[in-house]
Amino acid sequence: MVLFSGVRPDIQDKRAYLRAIVNEIFEKDIRHRVKIRNRKAFEKTMNFVINNFGATMSIKKLSSLLRSDGLPISRATVAAYIQALKDAKILYECPRFDMKSKKSLSGEKKYYLADLGFYYAANTDNSINYGPVMESIIFSYAKSLDYSISVGHIGRLECDFILRNSEMEYIYAQAAYTILASIETEDREYRPLESVKDNYRKYVFTTDSLLQKRNGIIHSNIMEFIRDGKRF
Repeated sequence: MVLFSGVRPDIQDKRAYLRAIVNEIFEKDIRHRVKIRNRKAFEKTMNFVINNFGATMSIKKLSSLLRSDGLPISRATVAAYIQALKDAKILYECPRFDMKSKKSLSGEKKYYLADLGFYYAANTDNSINYGPVMESIIFSYAKSLDYSISVGHIGRLECDFILRNSEMEYIYAQAAYTILASIETEDREYRPLESVKDNYRKYVFTTDSLLQKRNGIIHSNIMEFIRDGKRF
């Protein structure tokens, strides 16, 4: 077996296995349900969304980016490809929700991966942004507990997640790898939650072992929260 330089054999084997799974999903699921005339265009769209999971994007913007990269593709085709990835349970869509109007917003959305292994299968290195990973963990856990999940807009500020339970109660959640690096980081995570004037629960999730108390907002270690099977 030829190994990539600088990559451990066990990591390379896992990556090859994950790529095989992605290819099998395409061949046995997506290809039979959706007419993919241009596999290169589909794979480029898929890889772009996978590599930018957790980022705000729109079909219009994604189509423009692909065209600027030399791949002429219509918005309708991009939308069909995204839908195929959602139907195949590779991607989950997270809409935006405006707290002032209490309505979902059209246009830009965020997409999260059903499994972070899809990211590693699409890349040849092991670097990753911990911010989207933290968001993805919270999104997946909340989804497993059957919460309704949206990206929250509170005026000009954005809250990582607004969750709603079966009683239609709101729960607000921010995600960061750590807030101990600087007061600026701490303020950035707390500010959207502090601008919400209702009495629903508000969380800042991190990997920090030292937890803070600030204005009634719950600072929680995400690993302990999930390990203990807690609900938001």
